[in-house]
Amino acid sequence: MAGGVSVELDRLLVQFDEFVAVRDANVRIEPGEFFSFLGPSGCGKTTILRTISGFLEPTSGAVRIDGKDMAFIGPNKRPTALIFQNLALFPLMTVWENIAFALEMKGVGAADRRKHADELLALIALDGQGDKYVHELSGGQKQRVAIARALCAEPSVLLLDEPLSALDLKLRQHMRTELRTIQRRVGLTFIYITHDQGEALTMSDHVAVMREGVIEQIGDGRTIYDDPATAFVASFVGENNALPGRVAEIRDGVALVDTSVGRLRARIATAARDRLRTDAEAIVFIRPEALDLDIAGASAETTIQATVIGEEFEGPNMHLQLRHDGGAELRVSLVNKGRTGTAGIGSSLAAAFDPMKAVALPSGALSAEE
Repeated sequence: MAGGVSVELDRLLVQFDEFVAVRDANVRIEPGEFFSFLGPSGCGKTTILRTISGFLEPTSGAVRIDGKDMAFIGPNKRPTALIFQNLALFPLMTVWENIAFALEMKGVGAADRRKHADELLALIALDGQGDKYVHELSGGQKQRVAIARALCAEPSVLLLDEPLSALDLKLRQHMRTELRTIQRRVGLTFIYITHDQGEALTMSDHVAVMREGVIEQIGDGRTIYDDPATAFVASFVGENNALPGRVAEIRDGVALVDTSVGRLRARIATAARDRLRTDAEAIVFIRPEALDLDIAGASAETTIQATVIGEEFEGPNMHLQLRHDGGAELRVSLVNKGRTGTAGIGSSLAAAFDPMKAVALPSGALSAEE
């Protein structure tokens, strides 16, 4: 199996007539890294994948793989393999024949093809399944066969275009663990496209969050989630309560922001420390799990008085929908520790938060999928 190599996007621009699909993308993906492009439909992430694979040529800028400029090098000449959403397995071939198809195209004999296919079946934990046909496999098994077929071509970079999107929730959650395990085992560079934040955060070494063709932030999962660079990233990645307002004061990396629910205290996001100013429009973001009903010593600037307008019991969590007198609505997520809930719909309560777990950012576009 070939080792992973670096992939670099240098001021990449991809334009179709007047429409700019990708603008000024600068990314370096290290050898053997699991890297994800995350964003809503139409943000440009699949365009980036197709440009890396060679199915699209950039309008300007460069794609470099292992330090080599890929300009005018076709897909069949690049050290990449692409797994599509629909998997595109051959229904009239057995599993092992599907896996070894690339070797057949190279003229490798049947015995050697079968041997290599069996080795890959062991790698993906499908030993002994080689003589089955595709229709005899489960969704997760088909997914693993598609991965094995791509690995059989011995790429240095494996490109995956939302390969888990057709699976149900539990199988997706299982397969993302399987996929990460396989990636670590083979040591290849994986570049993964998804709109699912859970997939990106759990599997990736680094994530690039995209909006309208622009990369808004690159970071590891914890940084993307806990320290978003823009209002879009804060609202797209995970759930967040967004409370717009105006900055009243800034002191020691903390902002006081006047909002419709009162003056709130919040940590200024790292990327915004040079951009947020007193009297500027801002948004305070508070994760539902950062709000609690019992934080000792909470001040008025870290407490929101509101009325319960809805409850959702989800087993491990209880989700509360709150409405402040000013009209703002918030969501609170409480861990189920055996309690039966709050006083009920219509009851008033105080939701408090640690100001270091709230984030203040300059006003900006929010995700339509928040």
